[in-house]
Amino acid sequence: MTPDYPQPVIDFWQSRFPRENIQYDDGGFSVIVNPDLSDKLRVMVLRMPDGSATAAVTPEVLAGLHLSGPSVPEEMFRNALASAGILLHSPDLYFHFPISALNDLLEEPDPPQVRQLSSADEATFTRFQSNAPGPDKDEAFVELDHWMVFGAFANGDLVSATSMYPWDGSRLADLGVLTLPAFRGRGYGRDVVRAISRQARRLGYETQYRCQRENEASARLAIASGLTLFGQWEVIVQPES
Repeated sequence: MTPDYPQPVIDFWQSRFPRENIQYDDGGFSVIVNPDLSDKLRVMVLRMPDGSATAAVTPEVLAGLHLSGPSVPEEMFRNALASAGILLHSPDLYFHFPISALNDLLEEPDPPQVRQLSSADEATFTRFQSNAPGPDKDEAFVELDHWMVFGAFANGDLVSATSMYPWDGSRLADLGVLTLPAFRGRGYGRDVVRAISRQARRLGYETQYRCQRENEASARLAIASGLTLFGQWEVIVQPES
């Protein structure tokens, strides 16, 4: 059974993939025209957990693909993209809290070792970041000046942090999380993800957790935190300037 998600989640994805604009549909793969897509997102593909997929393209892109017939198989669509010189990034996984998980999330108190961070924590946060591997910092993108930041402490030291910011003009808040290697697998990441998600929802936002498909540890953390996989999203590769 497909989980039910809060309305801001549904609204966000429907605005990118408006079902009323379907041009081709073979039952497992469909192509939608969305004239409101920006040039940077003029081609995107969303694959759902059940394996079905939907592509959204601008009218200009669709015209250049020269597709025909009542349905277009996914392989044909991707071949047409390749012939047009259009490449897609490898998919990112997108997770959200289903409605069924929200009551438990809101009723659960923040653990005593977790609290919201502010500019007063700059020295502590800087020391935390200096102890984190560079590639992990780049991928997590956790910053103290983001819209909201939470941290978990062990023996007075910051060992895990998460930050989020409103996403693309929606009521979604995009989240990143970073835990020092020596403290992974102890629940600190889960605790900060749930704490910041609680506060975001109190402020009218829903959590968006995304990671690269190859990052199995991050995907496991999302699931351990109570989020469920919404889908895999591919976007167009931008040419280097």
